[in-house]
Amino acid sequence: MKKIILACLLLVGASNVTKAQLGDLTKQASSLAGTAGFDVKKLTSGIMGKLTPGLALTALQQPKVTEAVTGFLGKKANILGLLKSDPAKYASQFGTLFNGLKGSLGGILGKDQMTKFLGMKPATNNPTNVLSNLFF
Repeated sequence: MKKIILACLLLVGASNVTKAQLGDLTKQASSLAGTAGFDVKKLTSGIMGKLTPGLALTALQQPKVTEAVTGFLGKKANILGLLKSDPAKYASQFGTLFNGLKGSLGGILGKDQMTKFLGMKPATNNPTNVLSNLFF
């Protein structure tokens, strides 16, 4: 009788562990699905194609701005899953990330360039405008 009870407990325990692991895999898969179209390298290239002439970046500024944008987009990719699952949390975390980007760029860009950068924000989140990835 003890062996039967012990065997049942082991089966229940193994079942719970399996469900927990599958739940984690499901979360990871949905997170990756949300970022599947979010290619940081490609987006950085497109964004820099707009920022370099738009802000008249110097040769010294370009690699620093590229690094800041790449870092920002990499961090944004990690929170994109929240956009559907918890929009309020996404907005909060995105705000923190964007403030960090502004802080980084503030040390690289001149005052006029920073004003131009903030003025480049699209009116709405338009997927055809690569700069939307920085501001939304």
